[in-house]
Amino acid sequence: MERVQSKDQFQQLISQEKPVIMKFTAGWCPDCRRMDMFIDDIIAEYTQYDWYEIDRDEFPELAEKYDVMGIPSLLIFKNSEKQAHLHSANAKSPEQVIEFLQSI
Repeated sequence: MERVQSKDQFQQLISQEKPVIMKFTAGWCPDCRRMDMFIDDIIAEYTQYDWYEIDRDEFPELAEKYDVMGIPSLLIFKNSEKQAHLHSANAKSPEQVIEFLQSI
């Protein structure tokens, strides 16, 4: 998963026609490391999305703007609009992530 390096890159990525999933994470987050253990299989299955990772501690203003209160959180964007948000409390297992993606 490519890591977002700047606010400009973030804005460019979320403005695409193809849906983009942003995984908000942080280096100190144990639940984020747990998600890292299973997310690659999900990414391989859900290729209709472009997947990116962004460190919420590096971009706290983006986390605040998009209501990222916990991590990891998965946000889906299309044409600069947030389409869906899987909050950290519901992102602890592969089943929860898959259920979220299937519900969209």
